[in-house]
Amino acid sequence: MGKITGFLEIDRQDRKYAPAADRVRNYNEFIIPLGDEGVKSQAARCMNCGIPYCHSGATGTLHGCPVNNQIPDWNDLVYHGQWEEASRNLHSTNNFPEFTGRVCPAPCEASCTLNIDDNPVTIKTIECAIVDKAWENGWLKPLPALEKTGKKVAVVGGGPSGLAAAQQLARAGHEVHLFEKNAKAGGLLRYGIPDFKMEKHLIDRRVTQMEGEGVTFHYGAHIGVTQDAKQLVDSFDAVLLTGGSEKPRDLPIPGRELSGVHFAMEFLPQQNRRVSKEPPQDNRPILATGKHVVVVGGGDTGSDCIGTSVRQGALSVTQIEIMPKPPEKENKALTWPNWPMKLRTSSSHLEGAERDFAVATLSLEGKDGQVTALKCARAGSDFKPIPGTEFELKADLVLLAMGFVHPVHEGMLKNLGVKLDPRGNVEGNVKDYKTSVEKVFAAGDMRRGQSLVVWAIREGRQAARAVDEFLMGETTLPR
Repeated sequence: MGKITGFLEIDRQDRKYAPAADRVRNYNEFIIPLGDEGVKSQAARCMNCGIPYCHSGATGTLHGCPVNNQIPDWNDLVYHGQWEEASRNLHSTNNFPEFTGRVCPAPCEASCTLNIDDNPVTIKTIECAIVDKAWENGWLKPLPALEKTGKKVAVVGGGPSGLAAAQQLARAGHEVHLFEKNAKAGGLLRYGIPDFKMEKHLIDRRVTQMEGEGVTFHYGAHIGVTQDAKQLVDSFDAVLLTGGSEKPRDLPIPGRELSGVHFAMEFLPQQNRRVSKEPPQDNRPILATGKHVVVVGGGDTGSDCIGTSVRQGALSVTQIEIMPKPPEKENKALTWPNWPMKLRTSSSHLEGAERDFAVATLSLEGKDGQVTALKCARAGSDFKPIPGTEFELKADLVLLAMGFVHPVHEGMLKNLGVKLDPRGNVEGNVKDYKTSVEKVFAAGDMRRGQSLVVWAIREGRQAARAVDEFLMGETTLPR
């Protein structure tokens, strides 16, 4: 524990945003770091609790860090200026803290004891500062295995789960080949999350590190489409499926076929490819420029659609959600240390979006095949429209951001014949991550359903341990 009275003497201070008028002019990250002394001061607030809920995010709980970051330990190290040791500690549980330090919703902070009075330790900010300093000082080098096992492992999917698993397996001495259908690795980190939340050079330098550790990346390799899935399994000692949950939830209402109605994951990847100067995959650009945009879905993906639409020059942006408006402040006596349901306002919301809750969508109206409006009504407690409450929203572009239902079944999963759970995800438990097919494993959103980046990293690490134990009969990889 760094400063025994730190939480009494030092107020919470977090990173701030660059002004909205400036940041919406580009796609760069806009969070302003606290600086070394500010971070050390915030780390001093950590109480090193007797029961640190912040890093107890075990399966089945609703609180704490899913990768079990040893938060009080590296807070203490930062307070004492031992940044390199803090980085070693942080990386012992999290392969990519620069990702989580930017895009994780920080369940650790919600479960911090100081959050009882709304002043949790700025854990996410400290985590990000540690890893950014580690990169700046050249502390993060490739860690190739000293001995090779002679075993070959295929990882299918280059998102955070696949990347974490591939890195762990390579460090265990296996020959690892990662197959990614896109032109670059990263999954939704690269093609879903906008650059203004996380710039993509952060992924590129991790890929370079992993290549130095012996991971071979195969891009444009769409297993089950451009390459036979069964043949891949026959060619490797183990195969780990980490393809994510990519089947979007649709909106089956009249007018869905109109032009100008798109899934969020048709819209967002296009802009990310423009920023990175990657060739477009679709010759039909989806742009919000000069349009009235309606985003259907109140989650993080909807928020990303808002920020992107504003930067493209939308005339107006409205976000609607079928759920009722959450309370602005939770009842801590009922919720802490669990993740609370409360109103969350993102940086994108602050850039000029209207938000409306308890809205049921009735139909999409159009003219000459192009959407012009969204007909809605107030939604009751049963989420059904309340008669007599109908209203209309002008809409030139409608973006569906209502989440994902399960992984894509066509192609790889059907070719392999893996068993699916009742929700349509690949069946596999969190003990051995095995699927119903011999020597085939599954982890991340493909197994658990859509979730957080930090959960994907956790599952990738744990699946890597399971694969290593399967191949070698024992393992020293951490769980």
